[in-house]
Amino acid sequence: MKTQNNKLTTHLDHQDKGKKSLIIGGVIVILIAITPIMFYSYKSFPDTQVWETYFFTLHTDFPDWYGYAWYLTGKVIPLFLLLLWFFTCKHWWHWIILVPIAMYSFQLWGLINESGGYDEIEMIYLLPLMMFLIPFVYLIRAKLFNSVRGYDHQSFEEELGQKQTLWGQLRDLFR
Repeated sequence: MKTQNNKLTTHLDHQDKGKKSLIIGGVIVILIAITPIMFYSYKSFPDTQVWETYFFTLHTDFPDWYGYAWYLTGKVIPLFLLLLWFFTCKHWWHWIILVPIAMYSFQLWGLINESGGYDEIEMIYLLPLMMFLIPFVYLIRAKLFNSVRGYDHQSFEEELGQKQTLWGQLRDLFR
């Protein structure tokens, strides 16, 4: 009797996980589907530098709020989609998505602060991240292919130590 209950509860657990997965997947699909509506929300902003309502008054250094909102949605929507992709991706290489996420984050930060040099200096801040992430992702790739192809550690080090032409190195990257 006890084994039947365990099988029944295990089956119910799988059904609950399946329903939960469908709900989460549905929410993700809806979020992706409404991104055009979110992007074109910039059209509802005023064409003036000062935005006055009954509740607040806002001033921008941009020529108008319409342009500011256009730049803002042009940064927020790709950042949102990249974050969604990063957190739902199950591939080993998903860590490299952090590079464009960081790029859009720096651009968004500069835009929110209205620092003036939009989309110009984020590369300075991205270089340290790229210097860490790109070799890290490549090392993961190398270890995965090493284990899949059955190479031992010694032959892997010998292969790395060999002098090769540029064409040979590029060919090895994609084999």
